[in-house]
Amino acid sequence: MLRPGDDEYERLRPDYMVAGEPALIVRPSSPEGVAETVRYAAEHGLPISVRSGGHGAAAFANPGGVVIDLARLRDVAVGEAGLVRIGGGATWGEIAAALGRHGLALSSGDTRSVGVGGLTLGGGIGWMVRQYGLALDSLVGAQVVLADGRIVRATASDHADLFWALRGGGGNFGVVTEFTFQAHPVGEVVFGALTFGVDDLPGLLRGWRDVMRGAPEELNTTVLAMPPFGDQPPGVQILVCWTGDPEQADEVVAPLRALPGLRDEQLARTAYADVLEEPEKPEGVTIVDYNSFAADFDDRTIDALAAAREQVDASVLMIRYLRGALNRVPASETAFAHRDSEVLLILAAFLPVDAAPEDVATVRRRWSALDEYTRGMYSNFSMLAGEETTARIYPPDTLARLREVKRDYDPGNLFARNHNVRPAEGVLAGVGA
Repeated sequence: MLRPGDDEYERLRPDYMVAGEPALIVRPSSPEGVAETVRYAAEHGLPISVRSGGHGAAAFANPGGVVIDLARLRDVAVGEAGLVRIGGGATWGEIAAALGRHGLALSSGDTRSVGVGGLTLGGGIGWMVRQYGLALDSLVGAQVVLADGRIVRATASDHADLFWALRGGGGNFGVVTEFTFQAHPVGEVVFGALTFGVDDLPGLLRGWRDVMRGAPEELNTTVLAMPPFGDQPPGVQILVCWTGDPEQADEVVAPLRALPGLRDEQLARTAYADVLEEPEKPEGVTIVDYNSFAADFDDRTIDALAAAREQVDASVLMIRYLRGALNRVPASETAFAHRDSEVLLILAAFLPVDAAPEDVATVRRRWSALDEYTRGMYSNFSMLAGEETTARIYPPDTLARLREVKRDYDPGNLFARNHNVRPAEGVLAGVGA
């Protein structure tokens, strides 16, 4: 256990912990070590946060609590028939590289440093979401340290209610020390960007939507509209990842290339692992974010989205196209319930670091006009926390069921440093040994 003042503590303490100095940082090397730490925290009344990877920010601020850093649990073991066991501290860059050596891949996030735990437990919208669904849709089992220190394995047949909750319910139910996935055969992909002017953003979005509605599911795209930054003019990119036969890429991408205003094209064959990037994080700014799902990306939603973005200077717009495998999973099958979504809409504004609270509130109020056309929220992209946010992430029936599972597996709400699901009141159900 590392405490403030220890050399190793100071070396490990990332900048995002400055706002909330933890009492302890623990780096267990086994599930049993995690269990020992959980029991210690529970005995001493210390809140727990879990670090899997290094991409998150304020979620790890845990003043006076215990940070369980899973960095020593990062093995990636490929078994027969594409079954892969992945330690809870592995990052997607490591995972993609290891799987690529076997001609396999998993749909993950965009960033190398994102941990398998946080991304999978919240959903996992990646570059193969149309073809293979969310990262959690490829999950077949998880080793979990519970609030009482027990180590269990959750699958569709063992601790099935816990397995349901883990797939979208975040870190509310325990510390996942190992994930078992069914990986998918993936060779070379064609990846890159088409760059367009921004003279008619609504028109471009309509054209992109229409192309994607008829496109093969091996074609995944994201629209990224950027404001001017420094010497960079404003622009719109359609980011492309084609996981089908590379020889067919030109034919499949042609309808996107034909959209009006194309200025540049940079597409190339590459390994899937090289698709993941490590974007620079802006410094000295306050980021105000908004995200929500749209079941139908119709013209009214497009117009409202463009209008909302125009009201906030220096805002970034990202739209991820989702329709495909994600929609074929029943909404009740996992705790991620937004299964009827066509797109995920993301807005981010960069305000001065000393922005007044009323300025932040103004941005959120302007963007809230989109709520008429959208529903829900994606937990992995939200910087907000609190019961109102949790209620947006989970529809009422899903949240009620999650609270029942929480009551059974963590009745004391030991795992609360997340988009917290409070335990339901009432008699605990038996959860087995």
